[in-house]
Amino acid sequence: MMFEDVHSVWTERRLTQEEAAQLLGVSARTFRRWSGRYEEDGIEGLRDKRLSRASHRAAPVDEVMRMVDRHRTRHEGWNVRHFYSWYRRDAQLRLGEGPSAEGGRGSEVEGPRQAPQAPRAGAVAGHATRTNQSDHLLSKCP
Repeated sequence: MMFEDVHSVWTERRLTQEEAAQLLGVSARTFRRWSGRYEEDGIEGLRDKRLSRASHRAAPVDEVMRMVDRHRTRHEGWNVRHFYSWYRRDAQLRLGEGPSAEGGRGSEVEGPRQAPQAPRAGAVAGHATRTNQSDHLLSKCP
């Protein structure tokens, strides 16, 4: 059923709000909201106004086209995660912003890296090691 049909039956007092909402597949609260909008603005009051507004987060079309062209010509085969991290670093360099105040991880923009630390004694390559043994399951056994 269309909203207008259900609303007219509801205004004739042949349905309760809960029954009308159930027919439309919404909650009673949503039906009350829709009824108020419908009574004020007619069917136009029920249209989703968010669809007509552009998002404030949307990227400019020319930037999107540049990015898509760059991916097709120079970075084909890269997954989205890697391409996006490169794109963000490249944008920081182009705009002269440098790394964020929070200091993102693994960015070449941050400057010289420190030498990697030597593995601990007894560590096996590729396996994580525990620094605190107190939370290990076997340490709680009698």
